Amino acid sequence: MTQRADRIRLSLEARFQPALLEITDDSASHAGHAGASPGGETHYSVHVVSAGFAGMSRVARSRAVHEALAGEFSTGLHALALRLQSPEEVAGLEGRA
Repeated sequence: MTQRADRIRLSLEARFQPALLEITDDSASHAGHAGASPGGETHYSVHVVSAGFAGMSRVARSRAVHEALAGEFSTGLHALALRLQSPEEVAGLEGRA
């Protein structure tokens, strides 16, 4: 069976065609906290840089990622720390004319 991080990667690549995608399993640092399970794979940090985020609010970006990963949340994913950026934001060009 594919690990959750691999499934997250596949889902986010398919939905957002990211220029950058970093996924970190933070589950070990949440052991004993709400939503943590002994097997891990419950808490992740995700950094996505995608042109698809251009013009979207932070809330809209987060909703889109949560929607893309709905299946994972229904099978034990508990929390995501999200850093969602457009390529322009990464380059420091947002808001410049």
